[in-house]
Amino acid sequence: MGELYRIAAEQDAPRLQQIIYGAYEQIRELRLSWPAAHADEELIRTNIREHECYVLELDGELAATITLSKGEEAKAITELPFLKWFAVAPELQSRGVGSKLLSWVEQEVLARRIGAEAVTLATAERHPWLLAMYERKGYERYRAIDFGNGDGTMHLLRKRLQPQLQE
Repeated sequence: MGELYRIAAEQDAPRLQQIIYGAYEQIRELRLSWPAAHADEELIRTNIREHECYVLELDGELAATITLSKGEEAKAITELPFLKWFAVAPELQSRGVGSKLLSWVEQEVLARRIGAEAVTLATAERHPWLLAMYERKGYERYRAIDFGNGDGTMHLLRKRLQPQLQE
């Protein structure tokens, strides 16, 4: 299987909208107010233009995406690089595709290119499996926030990418 990791282009928006919409079905069912869960193609194009949106292609087909936020919403809650809009095509979930993309972004983009010591992301406490999934991938809860928007407690999770820099 040919793998290609790259930054997304605006022409990827239609397929990314399908991937994100499908992957975020449970988020909509839980009535969480995450923008990605209801993103149309124009919002996805905006995400691609304003942030660093990465994709993993498998055999020439988009399979997964994750965004390194450049926005003020992330800077308001953390000084660390902030990942968001992580999604894997529903037909490819539970096959390690998302783990490959997440690991690549953590190591190649954040640790090597940016030199980040750690990275953070957020998820909802009431989601039935996301917290546990991220904890299995080495993320640790470090801050709980309730934004008062009906989502309940959101957890910021951090993963140390270069522990030698912490010593």
